Amino acid sequence: MKKEVIAGALLAVSGATPVLAQEQGEFEVYGFAMFDFIQDFNRVNPDWNATLRASRIPTTDGLYGSDGETILSVRQSRLGVKADMPVGDETLSTVFEFDLFGVGDDAGQTTMRVRHAYGKWGKWLAGQTNTLFMDNNMFPNVIDYWGPSGMTFIRNAQIRYTPFEGQKTLAFAFEQPGHDIDTGALGRLGLTDNVQGHQALPDLTMQYNSQADWGHWQLAGIWRDIRYESVGTPDNEPKGSDMGWGLSASGNIKVPTGTVRLQYVQGEGIASYMNDGGMDMAPALGSVADPIEANAVPIYGAVAYYEHGWNAQWTSTIGYGITEVDNQNLQTADTYKKGEYASVNLLHTPAENVLVGGELMWGQRTDKGGASGEDVRVQFSVKYNFSSKTVF
Repeated sequence: MKKEVIAGALLAVSGATPVLAQEQGEFEVYGFAMFDFIQDFNRVNPDWNATLRASRIPTTDGLYGSDGETILSVRQSRLGVKADMPVGDETLSTVFEFDLFGVGDDAGQTTMRVRHAYGKWGKWLAGQTNTLFMDNNMFPNVIDYWGPSGMTFIRNAQIRYTPFEGQKTLAFAFEQPGHDIDTGALGRLGLTDNVQGHQALPDLTMQYNSQADWGHWQLAGIWRDIRYESVGTPDNEPKGSDMGWGLSASGNIKVPTGTVRLQYVQGEGIASYMNDGGMDMAPALGSVADPIEANAVPIYGAVAYYEHGWNAQWTSTIGYGITEVDNQNLQTADTYKKGEYASVNLLHTPAENVLVGGELMWGQRTDKGGASGEDVRVQFSVKYNFSSKTVF
């Protein structure tokens, strides 16, 4: 103990870097408190009224009540902790982060939702974080929580191997599968109430990312084994499977006054990886020998956004995204077919760690049968960032 104190004093006098402090690593608590004031001129599914998702827009007038709704929310607020420490010859990095935007059984509630929970040591990562099938730099500078249609966006439990990273990065992962099965018209006849997805194999994803002075470009791919089965029937029949796959190309282009963000994605059975997709598998009429089959549903998405810096304190972002599904012929007329999203904003940073701004959004949903509905809303948000690194 005395030797450490003496060594620390000598290092302080000499101005040398304290090796003992380096070996201890770093720990940070970070996050932000965010308040959203939303004025919706139409209506969406009340479980999702704190954000605009095209798939949650009704195509039947009055389904969720009269037009016009005011929403005040703090669900975007976020808290996280991260630590970096030397372990062997590598650095062990761990992250645990959550926000308050309830989904699933907690949809519509202000409750804890885990975003990231993972550790990375050397070339290996294990835990929950962004899928490799998404581009981490694609999400535009918007204040709406969910953001535009057309992107790939999901955080998944996974085990990842990264052979090399830096200006050029290559990574592979086995990820948690999750299959959304649409029973379509068969379900309405009561024939398939006991059908469920069967996650027999993990999803395989890969990503190649290249950074340059002008921005970056990325290619990503996914392979999925999509299965369904019936519960409580002999040999779980009827059951079946299909192959899901997807390819994505994306990139950011720096221009003198801002950044352009672009992505195009296409595949089959990858709706659950889309920011606002449809169903992964659905029934269709087949051959005489096999009159009804379940297919991985084709889907594509595209998004284009431009971020403009007016000066050091003012920015604007404008863009459009679309997701379109090639519905199967036994899906019902009210099945989600296409979602469109557009937004424009003006954001102000009056001081460090403080952001205020407003955003105008438009969304439209179109069903397989041709029915459509749209939503227009404005959002005003205040965001206060914090980090233990700037406090202590």
